[in-house]
Parts: sequence; structure tokens; C-alpha cells
Amino acid sequence: MSDTYIIEVSSQAAGIVVRDPGGYRFFAASHRFNPMEGQLFRNAREAERAAFQFAQGIQEAAAVAP
Repeated sequence: MSDTYIIEVSSQAAGIVVRDPGGYRFFAASHRFNPMEGQLFRNAREAERAAFQFAQGIQEAAAVAP
């Protein structure tokens, strides 16, 4: 198992996760994902799902904004 993974959302880099004693820590590769910076996940797949859900929330909020 690798110690570092690149997380992509819609073919764009969202960030990387690095193995940490408690799981995998997220580091944003884009300002868009800065709110996730430093979050700890059990595994890389969980971080990927969270980044995808976060991006969907941003898109939904932009669609509703006046």
C-alpha cells in the first residue's frame, strides 16, 4: 500500500493524501479544496469520496446563488 495518493475530481487535482499515524491527511492542490486542508481520513478512498462530495456541494451552491 502506498503512502501518498493524488485525489482527482472531474479529472482535476483536488489534493493529495499522505499516510499519517491516524490515517491519511489531505493537502489541497487547489484553492477550491482549501477547506479540506489537514482533514484526516481512514483511507485514500474515503478522502476521494469526501472531495467529490465537497465539489458537488460547491457546484450546487453556485447554481442556487443569485
